[in-house]
Amino acid sequence: MSNKMTVKDRLKTYRKHPGSFLVMLLVMLGALLTFSVLLFLIAYILINGVPHIKLSLFEWNYTSENASVVPALINTIVMTILSLLIAVPFGIFSAIFLVEYSGKGNKFVEVIRLTTETLSGIPSIVYGLFGMLFFVNTLDWGFSILAGAFTLSIMILPLIMRTTEALKSVPDSYREGSFGLGAGKLRTVFRIVLPSAVPGILAGVILAIGRIVGETAALIYTAGTVAKVPSSVFGSGRTLAVHMYNLSSEGLYMNQAYATAVVLLLIVLVINAVSSFIAKRITKG
Repeated sequence: MSNKMTVKDRLKTYRKHPGSFLVMLLVMLGALLTFSVLLFLIAYILINGVPHIKLSLFEWNYTSENASVVPALINTIVMTILSLLIAVPFGIFSAIFLVEYSGKGNKFVEVIRLTTETLSGIPSIVYGLFGMLFFVNTLDWGFSILAGAFTLSIMILPLIMRTTEALKSVPDSYREGSFGLGAGKLRTVFRIVLPSAVPGILAGVILAIGRIVGETAALIYTAGTVAKVPSSVFGSGRTLAVHMYNLSSEGLYMNQAYATAVVLLLIVLVINAVSSFIAKRITKG
């Protein structure tokens, strides 16, 4: 007997329970609206940006004539790598402590979770002001890639911690089986529990990368807006999002700003595709 409902069966169900029809209609409308908005945004960016993508946009040095995105692209990659190198280890280890080593009902753990939730809701400009006061002025790093990376790492740390707490969804039978085979706590966590939660962790990393790549306010106050590739991490440089903001705010380079948006969109799509591929390979392995 087939589990699929025919059209007549569905109509009978909806007549008996009109509320279920209303809920289904709202769900379909919500999905359609979300997809339509996403499709509109992508189409709008591509239509306005693709015609203005030229070879001059990818010259090595930025000038007022070419408005090259290459320095900003390199700065974005460096900023992303540095921020993840700082935030991901701390976020993962903190989540492991909260899930695996802290006892249930621990008040200290509840305070930490409340703090991380509070930090995740703070506007990015507040992080930027903190980074400017502490990293730029107090530590005397100046406007630099390093100051921006540390500021962004603090910003994405709560996100990494919350997603890594997907460790809680790993069945206790995995842990019990590992303990039964003689493995210790540390070995069980890093060889059994952590690999099982990799898809959830990678989802958090992807969201963190998206926030890093699209951040402007925090970086204007910490990394600066210089349109060049710095010789070291203590030099100032703008990322793609800041580059696009500067071009649009000046009002003279709107075509180049739209082209930069296309490049930014493609980078995000590539990152998501690569991360999904890695997650599938790790899960199969």
